[in-house]
Amino acid sequence: MKILSFNVNGVRACAGKTLLQDLNSLDCDVVCLQETKATPDQVAEALSGLTGYHLYAYSADKKGYSGTAILSKELPLSVKMGLGIVEHDNEGRVITAEFQDYFVVTAYVPNSSSGLKRLEYRTKDWDVAFLAYLKDLERSKPVVVCGDLNVAHQPIDLKNPKPNYNKTPGYTQLEIDGLTTMLNSGLVDTYRHLNPTTVKYSWWSYRGGSRERNVGWRLDYFLVSESLMVKVKNSEILNNILGSDHCPVLLSM
Repeated sequence: MKILSFNVNGVRACAGKTLLQDLNSLDCDVVCLQETKATPDQVAEALSGLTGYHLYAYSADKKGYSGTAILSKELPLSVKMGLGIVEHDNEGRVITAEFQDYFVVTAYVPNSSSGLKRLEYRTKDWDVAFLAYLKDLERSKPVVVCGDLNVAHQPIDLKNPKPNYNKTPGYTQLEIDGLTTMLNSGLVDTYRHLNPTTVKYSWWSYRGGSRERNVGWRLDYFLVSESLMVKVKNSEILNNILGSDHCPVLLSM
């Protein structure tokens, strides 16, 4: 079982590059996309070159903003859009696909925004609601959580931790604490668990040749319920794949 997660930063733009070739080559069982910036019809049109997948897309009320999608070779038992909480469900940020042995949840977690304008919403509202949602799912079966979580958890997860700490969205103590709470609740950061000292990033600014210089952040994750770790074979960051300011991450089970 191979599950891919990729913040495409605009599925239509990414599909105009190498997205379809990459997805066909990787041949994953489940593909989770974030920041599609498109309606479900637009997502379907952009991905029409892919065959053999059931597609589920969820868009924000605001056009060209946010959005998520799941493609699955196997027909899910059920699919749910959002958290079921009105204040969090107008930006198309979460899709849950239920399979026989676990749920796959893809999320595009809100960015705290420039000047940290959304930091309080992100940490005090969203993070709390999202974790409660995941723990509720776990009452039925384990979860695989993937996506752009918009936080670098440890200093190893970004090139320049000191100048960014408590100043830059994605590396404030409140955001770090939010992910720590998720991990303390029984979810496992698969990549860091398997690669405790490896320096590798999944996002680079478009400015200043950041990707060429590898001045990046690890913002994209696969978290799994502790009970699923025995099935995890590998968790990878595919930083050789271009087309977005993020690169895909891949979980093999």
